Amino acid sequence: MYIRLFKFLSIAAAVTLVAACGKNADQPKPTEQPAAAAADDTVVVKIGSAEPLTTGIAHMGKDNENGARLAVEEVNQQGLTIDGKKIRLELLGEDDAADPKTGTAVAQRLVDQKVVAVVGHLNSGVSIPASKVYSDAGIVQVSPASTNPAYTQQGFKTTYRTIATDAQQGPALANFVTKTLGAKKVAVVDDATAYGKGLADEFEKAAKANGLDVVSREATNDKATDFKAILTTIKSKKPDVIMYGGMDAVAGPMAKQANELGIQAKIVGGDGICTQEIMALAGPGIGNIICSDAAPAISKMAKGPEFEKKYEARYGIPIQYCAPGSYDAVMVIVEAMKRANSIDPAKILAAMPATDYNGVIGPIAFDEKGDLKQVSITIYDYQNQKKNVLDIVQM
Repeated sequence: MYIRLFKFLSIAAAVTLVAACGKNADQPKPTEQPAAAAADDTVVVKIGSAEPLTTGIAHMGKDNENGARLAVEEVNQQGLTIDGKKIRLELLGEDDAADPKTGTAVAQRLVDQKVVAVVGHLNSGVSIPASKVYSDAGIVQVSPASTNPAYTQQGFKTTYRTIATDAQQGPALANFVTKTLGAKKVAVVDDATAYGKGLADEFEKAAKANGLDVVSREATNDKATDFKAILTTIKSKKPDVIMYGGMDAVAGPMAKQANELGIQAKIVGGDGICTQEIMALAGPGIGNIICSDAAPAISKMAKGPEFEKKYEARYGIPIQYCAPGSYDAVMVIVEAMKRANSIDPAKILAAMPATDYNGVIGPIAFDEKGDLKQVSITIYDYQNQKKNVLDIVQM
């Protein structure tokens, strides 16, 4: 009797265990929830951050992530309540390796982890394909660094940026080269990426409109290290300026090799080369570099010096270039949550067009495509191992 009863109970327990396991297997994993309750009933809300954290421009990607993380930490410290619930933000950082294929996989991973919005990506060539993933999921994407106009020209309602576009940056740089440097002949080189080629195209178009003679148009790639052949060809054309469309990891060594070849032409480029790191990369060639940043100079931002102090106190390193924009991107998303009084991604998205926020970078409001209504382009050079403001163009 006892043996039969024991067998019956064992079988019943096994059936119950299997049923329970089957039920749990059908439930979503905790990481798949858009928000999870913490031990004190605080609701955890996830925001994605996507950028290159490896490769030669990892320092730029980390700058992007650092700015976003600083904002998340400040919001959590100050306290956030949405719809009567205490909210704690969690930043999910992902490495997209500055690669379009990896970037779309990262985008899908963030969507699967139920983020309510994404700050990123850094590179235009990654933001553009990744933006479809976010659009399909109905999740806000705010890029602090992608400047190619095509990013916000795809008809998606989810794409925003806290930086100017190359359609603004290219002409500003071309006008400086024409009016301030007095250049007559220019050579143009790009790294064949969506960002680099796009910026070079905008610069070339504006340069020709200004009457400059484009004596050479060359292409390299974003992983190249030897530019002697391209530079030798350009040297024979005797340009006053060499415009490079790409990132600092390539522009720095290119400027160094140009110096070694005795090329006197100024090397100009956009925000991708306008970093602190380029001083080490260019070596003695740094004195010939002039760059534009598709944002105000931090020293000229009303909240810039305070932000710079907070950033350096938190991370112990200087700002590269896009941290203020990524910080503001988080704050803009949080403001949209407050207006919507919701952590529902669809309601956050619906609240984004009404953005009117005074950020570190200045007033932030978006047009119908998700571009900033008001932008500044800052022109710099590097002298005495310092980045110096030469001009600020309001647009």
